[in-house]
Amino acid sequence: MSEDVELLRRVFRDAATCRIATVRPDGGPHVAPRWFVWLEDAVWVSSRVGDQTWEHAVRDPRVCVLIDRGREWGELTGARVEGVAELLPAEHPDLREPMSAWHDKYRTMFTGDGFERFAADVRQLGFIRVVPARVGSWDHRDAARQGAT
Repeated sequence: MSEDVELLRRVFRDAATCRIATVRPDGGPHVAPRWFVWLEDAVWVSSRVGDQTWEHAVRDPRVCVLIDRGREWGELTGARVEGVAELLPAEHPDLREPMSAWHDKYRTMFTGDGFERFAADVRQLGFIRVVPARVGSWDHRDAARQGAT
């Protein structure tokens, strides 16, 4: 699987958002858009400590992260990462590198002091680390190049 993870990390390094699915208390799915970074062997998904996504993962750590791109059928590419959530609140010592990478990735999405104001406003920011247990991917660009629609 390490080759798959390396490919996914390369392909989706610049994707802006992912969706993370958690399990609600009634067993149903809860899906939320989030910002994320790929670092080494895991996807690090940002979440506010105590929000629904966080609390669902505390109760049941099984999660699925989906990243996709494209609008037209022939442009669609994506990846699915399934794994067990490891929850790390902002003060966790292992967050220095993920937090720095997250800041570097998203800082340019704001103008002026917007990012600093945003970052200060989400003091309860934590990360959900997901080491891939299962992965899947799709790329419709190959079929489109071969003339399929």
